[in-house]
Amino acid sequence: MKSKDYQLKIPAAVSEQLQLREDTPVKLVVKRDRLVVQFAEPRQQVFQKRVVFWPLLLALFASVGFLIFCVSQGMHKVKLVGEQSLATAIILVGVVLGTLLFAGFFIHDRNNPLNHFTKNIYWRNFPVIVLSFALILALVLSGSMWLLGVLFKGAIFGSFTASIILFVFSLVVNATMVYFSLMVDASVLTTVLTLVIISGVVISMAVNNQKYWWQHNLSFLGTNGASSGWQFNATLMFAALLMIALIDYLFVSLHEVFPNSRRLWVLRILLTLTAVDLGMVGVFPNNAISHDLHDQVATFLVYFIIALIVGVRWLLPQITQDFLYLSYGVGIALVIAEILFRWLGYFSLTAFELIAFVIAFGWLLMLLEQIEGLITAGTEGMIQETKHS
Repeated sequence: MKSKDYQLKIPAAVSEQLQLREDTPVKLVVKRDRLVVQFAEPRQQVFQKRVVFWPLLLALFASVGFLIFCVSQGMHKVKLVGEQSLATAIILVGVVLGTLLFAGFFIHDRNNPLNHFTKNIYWRNFPVIVLSFALILALVLSGSMWLLGVLFKGAIFGSFTASIILFVFSLVVNATMVYFSLMVDASVLTTVLTLVIISGVVISMAVNNQKYWWQHNLSFLGTNGASSGWQFNATLMFAALLMIALIDYLFVSLHEVFPNSRRLWVLRILLTLTAVDLGMVGVFPNNAISHDLHDQVATFLVYFIIALIVGVRWLLPQITQDFLYLSYGVGIALVIAEILFRWLGYFSLTAFELIAFVIAFGWLLMLLEQIEGLITAGTEGMIQETKHS
């Protein structure tokens, strides 16, 4: 049986939004039973061309520089872990070169008409995004080197062999950071936000395990009595800045779909205030000198979350019933947790703070995903409207 060919007409409004030309090649891809129109020359292919040069060249320079350093210092043998070790070199070189490549390609890709994410990112948010990926990279490299140190305890390499290992790690890190700089979008940024908060909190818990932080409260991790209180506070402040950058991008894109919407402006203000208040919890830790301020900003954080849960029905356009019921369920869960903690004494302060934080933060992430979905839904709606016109 002879197969039939079908033609797909793209509305003019969508073509103008994507800056399509008559000679722009596209292809149709079936993903999860959905038909996706995709550029035949996506950014991944551009990445494959670029990765042959800059990541490879910088990795080569790093390995040669490391070899010259070892020879000049008389280091014929290099330990895998330690102060002057291969692991230290891999972490330092990887973070520095990876961050530079990420920033460079991220800036360069702003001129790409197919990349709508970077075009809607203001320069005030650029440092936060770059530092977020640098932080995640540093954590991944540190964890990887720690694991290798455990697996290959006492390993020692010759300086030439160590330089080759450094080259391989640098090339992988450089290529990965270039890839993420070209592929970053709102979903990736949300994932980075989650990783920053989870990794920062978990590391703070692990560092303070000897001090039995859980016998106090979650805020103890940011006090002077904690082993690395600055790390916990910095995590909250950095997560707040990253959240503000994500909110900024989402609403810039959303206002193109829903222009002059007062409800969206109110929702944007509430979300921004929530992010700022989260950062203030880190600015004013639960020390004796700032205890009152810490309690106030923590209380306002609860108020903002409640206001968002109650007001999402009227503030978020095209809200689904499932998400609305989920929001009410989150609100009820927070109220029940409050009753079990404050009135019945069932929860300890630490348990209550952990439960409330996980529930509230998880709901905020789902709310941001709902807002991101509205941007795509706006384009789909525009296609349907053009089709029926």
